[in-house]
Amino acid sequence: MAERLKPEDRAAGLKALPEWHLCEGREAISRSFKLHDFRQAFAFMTQIALVAEKMNHHPEWSNVYRNVDVTLSTHDVGGLSQLDLKLAAEIDRIAGSYG
Repeated sequence: MAERLKPEDRAAGLKALPEWHLCEGREAISRSFKLHDFRQAFAFMTQIALVAEKMNHHPEWSNVYRNVDVTLSTHDVGGLSQLDLKLAAEIDRIAGSYG
């Protein structure tokens, strides 16, 4: 089972994820992505969904045309866990393939 990150572990993990930021008012991290068009945004989300399903850790997200907003938090622990940092890194890796 996942464990809630200690503040120092959260800070260290976010250093490796410079495009992600803490959400105001809750213990979660988020990032916005702008892709070329809707088709590319949908493909991006599909790739994330496949990784998230394998991890059994699912993002909160929204999509408007080519914009995808992703928020990560581990609801079972009431905040951030290592799962969030791992999924954020995977999302960044996927985003890198879109230029």
